[in-house]
Amino acid sequence: MTQEELQQLVEEVSLTSFNRPFSHEAKFNQRLKTTGGRYHLSDHHLDFNPTMFAATNQETIIGIIKHELCHYHLHLTGKGYRHRDADFKQLLAMTGGLRYAPATPPNRRQKIESYQCQRCANWIYRKRKINTDRYLCGRCRGRLVWKETTYSNVE
Repeated sequence: MTQEELQQLVEEVSLTSFNRPFSHEAKFNQRLKTTGGRYHLSDHHLDFNPTMFAATNQETIIGIIKHELCHYHLHLTGKGYRHRDADFKQLLAMTGGLRYAPATPPNRRQKIESYQCQRCANWIYRKRKINTDRYLCGRCRGRLVWKETTYSNVE
C-alpha cells in the first residue's frame, strides 16, 4: 500500500463510518513497532505502522484506521479522545474499531557477543560489546577475550 492509497482509504473510512471528512494527512511511519497507528494532537495527522499493515488482512487494517479516526474526530469536536474516556469507548464500539493492535510476528534479530576468560575458560554472553581492557571475569578476575558475534531471531 502506498501513501496515496492510505490517504484515500482513511478519507473513505472517515466518510462512511463517521460521516465526517478527514482533512489532514495520513502517512506511514517506519519507526512504529508495536502500535497500529498514532494520532498527533499538535497537527492532527495520523501515522500508521507499515509492517503491521503488510502482515494483516483488510478488516484489521480498517479496524486500526477506525481506532485512530476515533481519536481524531473526538479531539476535534472537544470530547474525550483518550483511551480511558467514555466518549472514546462508546464511539469505538459504535464504529467497530479495534481496541488493541494485533500482535505481529517478530522480524528482529538479536546480536549476542561471546567472551571467554583466559584463566578459567568461563563463557560470558552479552547483548552489547564490552571493553575487555576495563572489565574482567566475574568468577576469577581473569582477562576476557572476545570470541564471536552470533545472531538469533527474537521470538
